[in-house]
Amino acid sequence: MKFLSNHPTEILILIFLIITYVISAIEKISDWKGSVTYITEHFKNSPLKKNVPFLLAILLIIEIIASVLMIIGVYQIYTLGLKEIALLGLELSAVSIIFMLIGQRLAKDYPGAMSLGVYFIITLCGVYLLNS
Repeated sequence: MKFLSNHPTEILILIFLIITYVISAIEKISDWKGSVTYITEHFKNSPLKKNVPFLLAILLIIEIIASVLMIIGVYQIYTLGLKEIALLGLELSAVSIIFMLIGQRLAKDYPGAMSLGVYFIITLCGVYLLNS
């Protein structure tokens, strides 16, 4: 399978994160009201409680842009061997995870914050590999 032969780890990390962010974005878009209600309840005791719709919209935009960049990046890695766009998508992905971590910590959802560590480590591995 030539597709994975030159950069298998990088491409698999990108595909994993693309799936993660695309599904997350689709869920937010398809049930915006439910997402806002759920997140507002989650942040009811945090300083973010009044800004949930705005912050969720920012996160959604970042997820969409990161996904598009990573999709383009996979294509460019496969066709041209170029990694820059994929790297930009991964870096934006890392920023979104940091934003989510801040939110989870402010909501005092420590297990939720801890679970983001897995995604962050995977993202950093991708950044490291694409930066090499």
